[in-house]
Amino acid sequence: MATRKRTLKVVRNDDGEGKPSRRNRLNFFELAYQKIEELLVHCELKPGQFMTMLELQHITGFGRTPVHHAVNRLSADTLIIIRPRHGLHIAPIDLARERMLLALRRDMERFVIRLAADRASLSHRNQALHIDRLLRERRASLTLDEFNSIDRRIDALVLDAAGEPFLVHTLRPLHTLYRRIGYIHHRFMPGQAELSGTIDHHLAILNAVANRRVEDAVKASDALIDYMGEMFTGMEAGIDPRLLDCSIEPLLGT
Repeated sequence: MATRKRTLKVVRNDDGEGKPSRRNRLNFFELAYQKIEELLVHCELKPGQFMTMLELQHITGFGRTPVHHAVNRLSADTLIIIRPRHGLHIAPIDLARERMLLALRRDMERFVIRLAADRASLSHRNQALHIDRLLRERRASLTLDEFNSIDRRIDALVLDAAGEPFLVHTLRPLHTLYRRIGYIHHRFMPGQAELSGTIDHHLAILNAVANRRVEDAVKASDALIDYMGEMFTGMEAGIDPRLLDCSIEPLLGT
């Protein structure tokens, strides 16, 4: 008796691609978010810039649905402003606002780092030690882009060790805001390219979490926030305002 071959019909989505499984869709959503977040942190999407959703798709290489999903999250994070019928506006940097929010981050980080140091599993502690070794071995040659990638891993590790999913959604946008501030400080402020200071503060946090020293972890977290506060003092006095909002007209002769 002849057998009939079964064919699998591929359902196309609105991007013209085969419809992926739910797990793959979620991966695409997260990857699109991470890519756009990286472009924001490194100011490849300039603060104050206007663009369309289609332009953002071309820049990231992701389709409409993942990019739309990521933009909605970044809009909730106050990093992208959605202008109905006009497109997207990369939120300008308001130094006064972000300095004010630094006080909020200090209190939240104290709570998170205390939980992380107290609850850190053996796996979390080993990961902290691994990142610690990497930073020590690479500190002389580490680029700013490489450090930001490691910094993102440290933030994720601390949040995972803390074990409270609500904190991830609350702290994630603050981490992105201040990672971008750190990028601008080290990239564009005269004499601030050296990363040793920020590396040392992160090493102190990693060491305290790895050894489950709760009070030392809180002190190290406070010291990092103080270090970031000093960045604002310098930037408020000397940063080119066009780096904070690219729509600002340049002065004559500049």
